[in-house]
Formats: sequence, structure tokens, C-alpha cells
Amino acid sequence: QVQLVESGGGLVQAGGSLRLSCAASGNSFLINFMAWYRQAPGKQRELVAKAANSGRVTYEDSVKGRFTISRDNAKNTVYLQMNGLTPEDTAVYYCYCNAYSMGASRDYWGQGTQVTVSS
Repeated sequence: QVQLVESGGGLVQAGGSLRLSCAASGNSFLINFMAWYRQAPGKQRELVAKAANSGRVTYEDSVKGRFTISRDNAKNTVYLQMNGLTPEDTAVYYCYCNAYSMGASRDYWGQGTQVTVSS
């Protein structure tokens, strides 16, 4: 079993920055990849950024050039640096990882952290 604990959300004015963190913990697990999703009110959850073990990263089009995902593999932690925030970025942000544990690869989710961008 893997637990994900997020931090770093909050209220920021448009144009501001926030940095989200997510630490994975548990017994005997191997992370395959980590990602950030977000869900705005009345909308489906969407992938924001993904970071594979290979170092390859991918971004949703609207955040390219503004958000940066990074990982500290020694700490099993993933970060999301968000710059140039707009009100359209307001959402609950969820940390996600796919990890091998107890004989199988499984999906794990954090509890979510609210990001609110005021205009």
C-alpha cells in the first residue's frame, strides 16, 4: 500500500506562483510514474503533468511553459511548480502515482489540495 500526502495549495492572485509537493510512503513499493491531475467545479478530472522514471515529462497544453513537474526519487516526492497562474487554473489538484506493490502495479491518489487563483 502506498500513501500520498500533498501540500502547497492555497489562494494566490492571478500571475502568482505556487509550488505543490507530494510525498509517497509505504512498505516495499516501486514507483513507475507520478503525475498531477486537477478537477475544477463541474468539470472532469484532467491530467496536468506526468513524470516517468525515464525522466520524460508531459504536460497538458494549457500549462505548457508555465508549470514544471519534477521528482526527487530519493524522497519519492513529486513537485509541481506553477507560475503565471490564471483563474482558469483554479481547481483541486490531485497527486497520482502508479506503483508496484504487493505483487502488482496499482494506482494511488492523494487527498487533493485546493488551488484558488483570484483575478
